[in-house]
Order: sequence, then C-alpha cells, then structure tokens
Amino acid sequence: MGRIVAPYGVYGWVKVLPDTEYVDSLFDYDRWMLGRGDPKRPEQWQPYTVETAKVHNDMLLVKLEGVNDRDAAFACKGMYVAVFRDELPEPEEDEYYWSDLIGLQVRNQQGMDLGQVADVFATGANDVLVVKGDQERLLPFVAQVVLEVDVAAKTMLVDWDPEF
Repeated sequence: MGRIVAPYGVYGWVKVLPDTEYVDSLFDYDRWMLGRGDPKRPEQWQPYTVETAKVHNDMLLVKLEGVNDRDAAFACKGMYVAVFRDELPEPEEDEYYWSDLIGLQVRNQQGMDLGQVADVFATGANDVLVVKGDQERLLPFVAQVVLEVDVAAKTMLVDWDPEF
C-alpha cells in the first residue's frame, strides 16, 4: 500500500510514498506491517503502530511507534507498507484487491492456458495485468477482456488472442 522512501527530520519521522487511490487512505489504519520481502511470508514483516501522520504534497509524513531518531527512520528506508487483511473493507461485486489477482491462472475462451497473473499496475485509463506463461502478456483489466474472475478457484477467463 506504500513504501518508505526517506527519513524526515531528526525525531524518527519517515516519508511514505502511498500506492493507494487516495493519498491519505493509509490514515484509515493505525497498525501497519513493514517489510522488504514477500508479504505472504509474515516472518519477514514487523508490525508498527502509527503515532501520527500528515499529508505533505503527494507524500505522507509518518511517526511510527518505536522509531525515535533519524538512524531508526533511515533503517526503514525502502521498506514496503502493508496493512492487515482483516482490516480492509470487503471489495464490492466485480472489484478485487490486486493481491487477490496475483497468482490466478489465466485461460482464454478457447481453453488455452496463457499463464499466471504475476503483477498488476495502473495506467491512466485502466489497470493492466502482467500474465507470465510461455511469454509475457499485458492484458487490460477491463470488462471486454476479463470475462470472469474466480478468486476461490484461482482462475481467470479472458477474451484474448494468444498471439498477442
């Protein structure tokens, strides 16, 4: 949901570049997980409580409990910010968290296996799925292309020519 990009000041504050729809969306969560590794391996992540935070331009300035000086803040540089899954709101119908899409097996209407969703990123117009299989494909995450998403079955049905 974001990344710590630098320390801020001498009292342990950090600059956070949010990766959320709204710059202040992380303010909805008092507890954050910070880590550098795979978010599916919780032993690589540590919980932190947000003491205070504010918006500064397109960044967040955050004071985390236990991070009390510039050296401790500098040690956090480059860490990713996540929140606890059970604290996230349930997505609306036909809405998905990107983390739920990663790893889904993608097949087209003809039954051809195109690979797995390896990443998702935003563009100005729509989100894009990075599907890795016999080749890497970039599929727009729009209703005309993505016909069905079954998170429970870990599958996605798409209308996509395998030659693209």
